[in-house]
Amino acid sequence: MSIPAAYLTVILIWSTTPLAIKWSAQGTTFAFAVASRMVIGFALAGLILALWRIRLPLHRRARQTYWVGGLSLFGAMSLTYWGAQYIPSGLVSVLFGLAPILTGAMATVWLNERALTPAKLAGMLLGLAGLAVIFGDSHQMGGAHALAGVLALLAAVLIYSAGLVWFKRIGDDSPPLATTAGTLGVSLPLFGLVWWLTDGQAPTEIPARAGAAIVYLGVFGSVLGFALYYYVIKHMETGKVALITLVTPVLALLLGNLLNGEQVSVRVWLGAACIGLGLSLYQWRELSGALAPRPPAD
Repeated sequence: MSIPAAYLTVILIWSTTPLAIKWSAQGTTFAFAVASRMVIGFALAGLILALWRIRLPLHRRARQTYWVGGLSLFGAMSLTYWGAQYIPSGLVSVLFGLAPILTGAMATVWLNERALTPAKLAGMLLGLAGLAVIFGDSHQMGGAHALAGVLALLAAVLIYSAGLVWFKRIGDDSPPLATTAGTLGVSLPLFGLVWWLTDGQAPTEIPARAGAAIVYLGVFGSVLGFALYYYVIKHMETGKVALITLVTPVLALLLGNLLNGEQVSVRVWLGAACIGLGLSLYQWRELSGALAPRPPAD
């Protein structure tokens, strides 16, 4: 696949994932939906590893990565699927837009990375302001359930960001697909346990849209999207990769409105704009480098 095609595919997958999460739990339970997705993803990742003859590393750093990835994936996805029942799908993407800011803040504390610049601090404050605006609209979105959904998504983003920082601290260089398979393998029993404790029964009939969404997430959201994202990171400038986190929340909000009839209030759009602007300021150095005109080649 060409680099531009991979880049656009990542944007498409990330933009449609929140809506697919919401659809996958309609007619089923959130626990069954997320567990089924992970089963499909794990089976596909294992099949590709076997076909491409990629060995699953089992050295110490690889095992640590699998455990960290599995636990963070379980925590983040369980909370995301539960919270997505009560808030618009586009808002899921907006809240996950805070991940780079939270990851950077945690890396500064845990990894002793470079100090926060004034632009980064301003970006953090704008992101928090956007979050406060969205919290203020939670009662209009559905009362206490909507507030609980926003809190669950915020906790999911915190767990996801902490997992990324822990990944970096471990410093494992295993193939991304092997890391995906190992991570899914660790998380599967935990997802199965939650399904067993909350319901434990497979639905007698899965709606066509919910079934298609589960398969889509298992194939594209859990395996292909992850692999293509690493491919894009390897072959494109950091600033252009950073643009993905600015584009996907807006597309997700629009898709939720057009395809699922989700009403997005002015306050949610305002909060999303604050978070997007804060993310732009936080990643200003990378973005300015990507958008700056290149000198003509000799």
